Amino acid sequence: MMKFSKATNYALHSMVHLAMESGNEAIKVEDLASRQKLSPTYLSKILTKLAKANLIESTPGVKGGYRLLRAPEECTFLDVIRATEGYESLLNCTMSHDGKWNKSCLIERAMSDVENKMEEELANKTIAKILSEMHTEN
Repeated sequence: MMKFSKATNYALHSMVHLAMESGNEAIKVEDLASRQKLSPTYLSKILTKLAKANLIESTPGVKGGYRLLRAPEECTFLDVIRATEGYESLLNCTMSHDGKWNKSCLIERAMSDVENKMEEELANKTIAKILSEMHTEN
């Protein structure tokens, strides 16, 4: 099974928390960190990646904090994962193939097909869908 980094886990949870609190006030990093039992310094690094990807905005100052830049319907899991993990493929061919297979690696092609399907699913899963699922479970 594929595993994402803990940073991606924290980023997705932070996005959900920001969407839940999507009023006018920004949410402080300390509040987001305490909900996930993290150090604010560590979470700040993750939130910086989300801000660079234009998913959230950071407001400095006493009343500062973080808020979503997009509507929860426009925030996909794929966006968050790419912001934290980058765009690198899951598997790159490490062998040189002689003869008839030298034009492409069959293993890499098979993994690429799977990765494309996974990306489609992640692009369809939004923060808004998670919020609606949370409300139906209560």
